[in-house]
Amino acid sequence: MAAEQKPNADIEALSYEEAREQLVAVVGKLEAGGASLEDSLALWERGEALARRCEEWLEGARKRLAAARNQAGPES
Repeated sequence: MAAEQKPNADIEALSYEEAREQLVAVVGKLEAGGASLEDSLALWERGEALARRCEEWLEGARKRLAAARNQAGPES
């Protein structure tokens, strides 16, 4: 029995810019309409996963910025 692949597993390897670009494309496809219900649901799920990936990148950037500020010490 073959191991099941996690849907949208490729998203974990995307940079912020790649994930954002793909998210914009997904939103455009959903807004254009014309897709079947099944395709629309798959696009929605991919969009949700891409949005989470973007949020992960942004949260990581916030933490790095906070750490850099803490290393610099209080402003005089």
